[in-house]
Amino acid sequence: MKSISLSLGRGEKSRTGGLTAKGRAKYNNATGSKLKAPVSAKQASKSPKDANRRKSFCARMSGVKGPMEKNGKATRKALALRKWNC
Repeated sequence: MKSISLSLGRGEKSRTGGLTAKGRAKYNNATGSKLKAPVSAKQASKSPKDANRRKSFCARMSGVKGPMEKNGKATRKALALRKWNC
């Protein structure tokens, strides 16, 4: 299986964590994946399916080793956890 080299350009990586809609579309087209947007606590309260997805993401990402800050700035891990309200 050939590995896919995917570099994200301007406007495809969100400064507040995760990928933008454009970045998710690029990734999905390149890999055949079905990435979805993050689920906030407010959205999760409206749908049990979204609530379970959020709970699962928070459980997995909260256990990932690594710093929450580097050189005084939040890491991508910290930004993702903040975006999902973990």
